[in-house]
Amino acid sequence: MVSKPKLMMHACCANCSLHPYMLLRTQYDMTLYYFNPNIHPRQEYRKRLQDVRSVCQTYRIPLIVGQYQKAKWSKATAGLEEEPEGAKRCMVCFYLRLLETARMAKKMGFEQFCTTLSISPHKDAQTVNLAGNKAAAFFGIRFLAKNFKKDDGFKKTMQLSKQWNLYRQNYCGCTFSRT
Repeated sequence: MVSKPKLMMHACCANCSLHPYMLLRTQYDMTLYYFNPNIHPRQEYRKRLQDVRSVCQTYRIPLIVGQYQKAKWSKATAGLEEEPEGAKRCMVCFYLRLLETARMAKKMGFEQFCTTLSISPHKDAQTVNLAGNKAAAFFGIRFLAKNFKKDDGFKKTMQLSKQWNLYRQNYCGCTFSRT
């Protein structure tokens, strides 16, 4: 039996993870990595993590949960509070999370990593992938650049989310995107 390449997928939430996982599961031996120090408040972080755990348990996907490092995120985004959604603050946030994902993937012997962030219609896939490639270069690991919203990816992941009756958040997660 030929083994599949190992891929660590950064997961921002269960909703956004479903379609990307379905797309990649036959090609890769996947592990989800939940590292999201941007999510506020902590109760929101826990709700999202609970659903990620549920999906991973059902599909038997290995899951690694990173530390909740809110202070590190706040320090990284300090001075960017007035930035509009999708601007420099978001790039810093993407990079912080993907840098940690690259570090963990390298540490655990994964050949590459990716992220579910590009599935959101509120996030520019090019910006997400730029952050991923930059993080990959820093740690000397490959980044699988994807635009998961292509071919109705967001619609498909929301349909799966509805079937699963997952908690559906109404903001990206950070204090500044909360409505």
